[in-house]
Amino acid sequence: METKPPVPPFTEDTARQKVRMAEDAWNTRDPERVVLVYTEDTRWRNRAEFPVGREEVQRFLERKWARELDYRLIKELWACAGNRIAVRFACEWHDDSGHWFRSYGNENWEFNERGFMMRRYASINDLPIKDTERKFFWPLGRRPDDHPGLSDLGL
Repeated sequence: METKPPVPPFTEDTARQKVRMAEDAWNTRDPERVVLVYTEDTRWRNRAEFPVGREEVQRFLERKWARELDYRLIKELWACAGNRIAVRFACEWHDDSGHWFRSYGNENWEFNERGFMMRRYASINDLPIKDTERKFFWPLGRRPDDHPGLSDLGL
């Protein structure tokens, strides 16, 4: 039976690992890869959308990254207990007109015993920003280990 380590119950260290792995996956902007960490029947709340199952989540992510261009994301552990992790995040992206945004949010995650995410509840706010206000400048893909995190950036 396949697992997605680290698995619950989470310690602070294993929860931080799980958060970084999620950040790295999302920064690929590859919906086919990202959905593989969720259960087949995963349930989400993301703004006003409520996808259920990997197929709906994949379609959601395809739409998301088709409109959120040059997407870069930083996640940070907020809390963990048992099989649950709370995360705060910020991402920067622009639309097809070149207008930049920083999206701030919180996510609550629940995992099964094999380390797959069963539930993801996200609350997100978008802030229009000027190009000069951007803080995430690494090349598209994984955030370099030496790039500041959210707390370091004052976010």
